[in-house]
Amino acid sequence: MTARRQDDADRERALARLRKNAEGCRNCDLWKNATQTVFGSGSATARVMFVGEQPGDVEDVEGEPFVGPAGRLLREAIVEGGGDPAQMYLTNAVKHFKWEPRGKRRIHERPNREEILACRMWLQEEVALVRPRAIVALGATAVSVLLGSKVRVMRDRGGFFPSALGPRVAVTVHPSSILRAPDANARALARKAFVTDLRRILRGIKESS
Repeated sequence: MTARRQDDADRERALARLRKNAEGCRNCDLWKNATQTVFGSGSATARVMFVGEQPGDVEDVEGEPFVGPAGRLLREAIVEGGGDPAQMYLTNAVKHFKWEPRGKRRIHERPNREEILACRMWLQEEVALVRPRAIVALGATAVSVLLGSKVRVMRDRGGFFPSALGPRVAVTVHPSSILRAPDANARALARKAFVTDLRRILRGIKESS
């Protein structure tokens, strides 16, 4: 086995151990109402890591990130933007689904600062193990975790910024915001802008490598 293949295998095993450790995370109270921890998934040697806010209802049930409607939109947009989702690593800043009941439905509730900070260690470890060349922050929560309060999603979308976590971070919206657009025309325009962001970001990562 070559040194590179050995390193890749070591990273795979280390991520598997980290995922296992995260299953028992009790750093905040979100685990009490969640079905399970939803850890990151994808290539352990990914050049690009996508970071969202938290798992949604579908992800909470299935135990994998970005497998619900927003995740499907993200994967489609990555392909349209010139990337391959299978070569990416997808994760969230918070690993448990925070929700409130509304009738028979479980509705997303935004995590607070303490809950986000309680989960930060898992994201830091993921970044350290995967060693992506760039991270794409999806939405305001991911942006705040990775870049702090000075960067704004709508103002700075499509741009790259230095991050204390290591690699540079690109900014765009969370795909769930597209699904919340008020009508079909607004959704189409928002989706087009999202694909444009990803195309620009992925091209910038490729050109800098």
